[in-house]
Amino acid sequence: MRLTVFWQRMAEHFGPGYADTFARDHVMSELGGRTVHEALAAGWDAKEVWHVVCAVMDVPREKR
Repeated sequence: MRLTVFWQRMAEHFGPGYADTFARDHVMSELGGRTVHEALAAGWDAKEVWHVVCAVMDVPREKR
């Protein structure tokens, strides 16, 4: 998954204003105690991060 697609999906689910705030502030144990931004910077694949976000935040299946 390209980062552009990842961020589009984040914006579609959380809204364009909140997506970055969530990605910057919400620490998830499933990402090794990292935020989305930290996980991506650490080299996690965007698709893996998206799957974690979907699981943690109960993103509807049709948006996954």
